[in-house]
Amino acid sequence: MRPRREPATRPSPASGRGGPQRTPALSPPALGGGRSPKLELAIQWMVDPAALPRRRTLRRWMQAALERPASVTLRFVGAREGRTLNRRYRGRDYATNVLTFVYDDVASLAGDIVLCAPVMRREARAQRRTLAAHCAHLVIHGMLHLQGYDHERDDDAARMEARERALLAQLGHRDACADARGDS
Repeated sequence: MRPRREPATRPSPASGRGGPQRTPALSPPALGGGRSPKLELAIQWMVDPAALPRRRTLRRWMQAALERPASVTLRFVGAREGRTLNRRYRGRDYATNVLTFVYDDVASLAGDIVLCAPVMRREARAQRRTLAAHCAHLVIHGMLHLQGYDHERDDDAARMEARERALLAQLGHRDACADARGDS
């Protein structure tokens, strides 16, 4: 994660049940217009990055979802680390696709987004999507969680999914939520 700057309290993943951090509703910036908020990005590869998107692509996806300045570490992990983190912070004993950890919830955000590469690959195959398209969706999903979006309640889920759909369309990717519902 981010050993150089540990949070004052144990981080709580913003995704999943068991204490997602909620923030006031945020109005998204105009898609494709205006100046983008500043993104300080560190990428950590704990798995072979050969088949994963390049830094420039990851930054573009994250920047597209960014609504306010943020310092983010994006960490790609294997199944063992993904399972350990999910068990420790969510109490679920399996590797999950994405975890988001929010460290600061003020004007400038700081947090980590952890993507489990083996889970991401398996899900992409099962959904008949490219790894890049699925990765884009999970990066955006994590960025939205970092900024206070969640999907615990139906109205929150609808708001988050609508934002994801708009961002994925802007980036040229099809709607993963529609694919899961059978709408495509």
